[in-house]
Amino acid sequence: MSFRFITKSIHAYLIDYPVAIVLITAPFVLKLGQSGTVAMWLSVVVGVAALLLAAVTDHPTGLARIIPYWLHLWVDRAVGVVFVIAPFAFKFGGLDASYYWVLAAAVLLTTSVFNAPEKPVATRSGLDTRTVG
Repeated sequence: MSFRFITKSIHAYLIDYPVAIVLITAPFVLKLGQSGTVAMWLSVVVGVAALLLAAVTDHPTGLARIIPYWLHLWVDRAVGVVFVIAPFAFKFGGLDASYYWVLAAAVLLTTSVFNAPEKPVATRSGLDTRTVG
């Protein structure tokens, strides 16, 4: 059994929009910002950007379908790296730092380790098979 189970559809339906909503609301619920206002607003800004990214990605829940899914994944990974660095760069402590490190681990695991590779177009369309004639 493969541990790479997060398909494009799972990512689209179960991850993109719910995570964006959590990124927007969690800082207020958790009362982040004890280390500074950036600790609260970074998550909110990334959440709004995540909603926009999901809406313009070429996947089942994309509204405009402009950005290819592979690029969406790389943007997600970049956000994960930002979440790793932010507590050091902005001197977050306590819950603020823990929040971003947990998010970073979740994003990087989801988009790298658990992400199921897409089938190449040739495989999906049957172009990778030969017929002897």
